[in-house]
Amino acid sequence: MYIQQVQGAYWRGMSDSLHQRIEEIDAERGTIYSEDGQMLSTSIPQFDVHIDFAADGLREKNGVRFRENVDSLSMGLAALFGDKTADEYKRLLQKGYQMKDRYFLLKRKISFRDFQRLQQLPLVRLGRNKSGFIADDKSIRLNPYQLLAYRTIGLDRENAQKVGLEQQYDAYLKGTTGKRLVRSIGGGVSVPVDESYEIEPENGKDIITTLDIHIQEISENALMKMMLQNQAEYGCAIVMEVKTGKIKAIANLGRRNDSAYWENLNYALSPTEPGSTFKLATIMAVLEDKKATLNTPVNLEGGTWNVANRTVYDSETHGRYDVTLQQAFELSSNVGMAKLAMSYYSASPSKFLKHLEALGITDKTGIDLAGEGKPIVYKPGSKYWSNATLPWMSFGYGLAITPLRTAMLYNAVANKGVMMKPYLVNSVVEDGIIIKQFVPQVVNERICSESTLKQLKVCLEGVCTNGTGKRLFEKAAYKAAGKTGTALVADGKFTYADKVYQSSFAGYFPAENPQYTIVVIIRNKPHAARFYGADVAGPVWKEIADRLYTLHVRESATKQYASLTANDSTPFTYAGAEQDVAYLNKHLQLYKSNTTSVQYAEWLQVQKQQGSVAASLVKYNEATVPNLIGLGLKDATYLCESLGMQVQVRGKGKVKTQSITAGATLQKGSTITLILN
Repeated sequence: MYIQQVQGAYWRGMSDSLHQRIEEIDAERGTIYSEDGQMLSTSIPQFDVHIDFAADGLREKNGVRFRENVDSLSMGLAALFGDKTADEYKRLLQKGYQMKDRYFLLKRKISFRDFQRLQQLPLVRLGRNKSGFIADDKSIRLNPYQLLAYRTIGLDRENAQKVGLEQQYDAYLKGTTGKRLVRSIGGGVSVPVDESYEIEPENGKDIITTLDIHIQEISENALMKMMLQNQAEYGCAIVMEVKTGKIKAIANLGRRNDSAYWENLNYALSPTEPGSTFKLATIMAVLEDKKATLNTPVNLEGGTWNVANRTVYDSETHGRYDVTLQQAFELSSNVGMAKLAMSYYSASPSKFLKHLEALGITDKTGIDLAGEGKPIVYKPGSKYWSNATLPWMSFGYGLAITPLRTAMLYNAVANKGVMMKPYLVNSVVEDGIIIKQFVPQVVNERICSESTLKQLKVCLEGVCTNGTGKRLFEKAAYKAAGKTGTALVADGKFTYADKVYQSSFAGYFPAENPQYTIVVIIRNKPHAARFYGADVAGPVWKEIADRLYTLHVRESATKQYASLTANDSTPFTYAGAEQDVAYLNKHLQLYKSNTTSVQYAEWLQVQKQQGSVAASLVKYNEATVPNLIGLGLKDATYLCESLGMQVQVRGKGKVKTQSITAGATLQKGSTITLILN
């Protein structure tokens, strides 16, 4: 009883000190990269540093080594961490030494850079046996771009469930744990016994995604801008590569309690009522079954129609009556779609549903990402089916699909009727070598006939030239094809009386040669002043498309190679290192090389004036500011910095103007601003 009550901690500690066991060592987790090579999620080391004050190296010769180094070590620690004075560190170290603490905690969560500096301090640099310093390294997960694709990339948190790609590809990323022999020294603390007893962990593999960080940033910024303007509840934007199904960007923003926005959920994988973007599936069924053509007349009843003891309303007032099927689609008429569905499928609604099943709308997309919600599509015979289900389903109500499924449907139309499976990972890489490759997968060779496909494209292009998207694309540099959507929604948080609208826009561009499919969904706040798809989701869609057209589409579509023999009268000036200019001239034959005058030149300037091209030697000296006009940024920066100047840059390309005039007296350390063309 006496031992348990008074000396229990002492004897339990003594018991622990006799115990040895095998402990697992975590492997270094693999890195997740974007397709263009940017780090999206990586592990960085952190160190907890302890000191074994009973180490033989510290205790031998009555602790002379400790006494000789404690002052300089304390000064070094104070300078390195800045959280205590040198005197405070000295008292702390001396206290641990007097207590013979076997696992004295010096500092937690030291960065790799600080740990490297710590290893150079007095006493510590003598090694573990003589200094007693013990470093426990741990890895923490870092998302360098933070908000960008945060939910898609996912989280790897200690004692918490992983999400996103971190969860989906955890088997590759986590690697294989190692083992080491440790000894308990009391209080539940253990220290390694001998490094020779360790089995090194096998590091995780790297993941190369399909994401493009520039496209992701464009999408995230465009979505964020509209979310802030409209104080929306949440939204998502998806960019898919038409021919492959690669997801190039997937932005998700939700409003937090503090009114700030964050990637809190993957809304792209959450089923919701699609609204008018679903009308594409309705007219596809009608056209494929040859029930009607684009010229088939439809009476819109001015925008109001009673059916199944309920009233169908068109979301936008138009006052139209007799129109064609194509015009009904371009006007986004709910009445028109409901009439088509009731006219051709009321007697056999299962036939309409078979079209949805063939399009995969009743199934998950199968994207390589955990957490995708299952679509909700009711069937005749279920307790949720009524006489009103079919007409409301025709314009995107009474069912729920994910925005990603909508993207798949529109992408299939853009891709000549071939439906691609969306995916997020290109390959798994180990030490720079691809060990697993993922390739585009076709899930439906042909979603409809060629004639139906042509008519669908006409309708989608018509929306952007004559219909609800006309105003949006009047001055666009490209031809777009898409569909607006405005849906009144209700869920557990809001009722229909709260007037919460979901705005959407789905489509692809350029219409004549589609490169990207984009889907934007935004859930607005109750009673929002702006809520139509063309006014909320449409501008986001167009901003993304505009930037993509400028950065990728236009460049690839208009790239041309000039004939070397063409009589081009355009004047030009450029300069560069002699070997670089000579290399270009060898292949382009811009000027006749004069080896006697330029062979030993360091810098050359090539000019074309009035049809003739000449290369001339450019001389620079250390007394005056050089003429940088025509130089590329690499050469201009090298030249300025070699002369002792600091460089600031604006723009891209060649130097157009410089803030300090050429020929001015050179002052070492001065800053020169270069404006590129």
